[in-house]
Amino acid sequence: MVSIDSAGAAPAAMGGILDRDRTIATAGFNRWMVPPAALCIHLCIGMAYGFSVFWLPLSRAIGLDKPKACPDISIVQELVTTTCDWKVASLGWMYTLFFVILGVSAALWGGWLERAGPRKAGVVAAICWSGGLLLGAIGVYLHQLWLLWLGSGVIGGVGLGLGYISPVSTLVKWFPDRRGMATGMAIMGFGGGAMIGAPLANLLINHFKTPTSVGVWETFLAMGAIYFVFMLVGAFGYRVPPAGWRPEGWMPPSEGRTMITQHHVHLDDAHKTPQFWLIWWVLCLNVSAGIGVIGMASPMLQEIFAGSLIGLPDVKFNALSAEQKVAIAGIAAGFTGLLSLFNIGGRFFWASLSDYIGRKNTYYVFFLLGIALYALAPSAAAIGSKLLFAGSFCIILSMYGGGFATVPAYLADMFGTQYVGAIHGRLLTAWSTAGIIGPVVVNYIREAQLAAGVPRDQLYNFTMYILCAMLVAGLICNYLIKPVDPKWYMSPEAVAGAQASAASGASVPSGSFGIGRGGLSAPALLFWAVVGIPLAWGIWKTLEGAIKIF
Repeated sequence: MVSIDSAGAAPAAMGGILDRDRTIATAGFNRWMVPPAALCIHLCIGMAYGFSVFWLPLSRAIGLDKPKACPDISIVQELVTTTCDWKVASLGWMYTLFFVILGVSAALWGGWLERAGPRKAGVVAAICWSGGLLLGAIGVYLHQLWLLWLGSGVIGGVGLGLGYISPVSTLVKWFPDRRGMATGMAIMGFGGGAMIGAPLANLLINHFKTPTSVGVWETFLAMGAIYFVFMLVGAFGYRVPPAGWRPEGWMPPSEGRTMITQHHVHLDDAHKTPQFWLIWWVLCLNVSAGIGVIGMASPMLQEIFAGSLIGLPDVKFNALSAEQKVAIAGIAAGFTGLLSLFNIGGRFFWASLSDYIGRKNTYYVFFLLGIALYALAPSAAAIGSKLLFAGSFCIILSMYGGGFATVPAYLADMFGTQYVGAIHGRLLTAWSTAGIIGPVVVNYIREAQLAAGVPRDQLYNFTMYILCAMLVAGLICNYLIKPVDPKWYMSPEAVAGAQASAASGASVPSGSFGIGRGGLSAPALLFWAVVGIPLAWGIWKTLEGAIKIF
């Protein structure tokens, strides 16, 4: 694996063609080639959302037909056992590792990314994510849980962090006229990765399955190889605009009429401003509410609607037979897939809308509409309306995804574009925090309600009101966000020095030499097809499962 030294420079072997200087766009480059390059990486690392497809096969990796359980085994013993199957709960810790390491690695190496450029960061992300799958495959083959956690969870998590933030600064600089849309297109891919990866993993597991293997370690190897190729294509597709470039004919909006600054705040100063921490809480609270629902979407639908999902409206969950519970579990899986689809679509829709109504107003919509929909959910459950219930949560999950896609543009508006990728990396610690808060709130309240004897179809009513309170707090934080105090702005000389140290290429006047022109030309359309066809296949597979709900 490639390491990053203490000075923030990659080893000499990573130099040359990976240097930032080699990625500066020249005459004739089309800026519409950059979003599909970002999607190549995000669609691969987005499989982190779909890793639960491996849990059941891995829980019987030794027993094969059924788990070889050791009920009294401790988690420490489970890390090294070769005679007992792993518990699904222990495998589920992979999600915590993914998103905690993602936030930490993005925060630690965001500054290095700005200096090294997106191509080098994309290659390192490819090595870490695919290398993590390779090490995870060895862990599965040897039946060593600690090796699976280290490989796919920790090393793969570093790949997640670097891959996630690698295109942000570049896209914001290429599309100053459409910041939200540009970041929405890329970050949409992170939500879509599981829609492609989960059904692909199922196909590969069934292909590799034998009487002596559940097919998971072989699937890890195959997907690692596929992802490595796609992520390298994305990394080498990155280009950065020359310093001073802007789209021909575009003029920055007046700062007096918008909250979009034309100045820049240094990475070392951004976290000293109240704006950074207010946006941190805005993201954390929005994500905490959404991620808690994602984790419990399947059991929530099953316990609330129970027999009505299979035409037995008067049959409660505890009265269902084992066969009937299997049937509604399949329908609930379709609901989870439908939420994923809205999570993806919301990333593009809401981020694009923010270009027109402003980032602050977009988050007002997230919080106000979210409060109304969470408060409505218990009523939808009480009247037995699957359409109203599912529709409410589809919109909620679209805003969950929209929050991720809109925040890079919000940061660029507040702090300028010079260090936006690194600032975004540090802000993603809010995601790591939300990944703990959201599931803990939802899961523990559910357990407390069960212990209190609350009927299963009413288990989540109190939870919805707690999530409403979290969104009210987010609404207040968003209201408090004002333009950054000018004392934090970098001087023009400091900006010029930062740009000169990042690349030796000369700056160019706006629109010069045809850089950035071309629209959706034939090469751009071909590149879009490379990512669009797999994404369309994933959407189709998701809709196939989701239609069963209704």
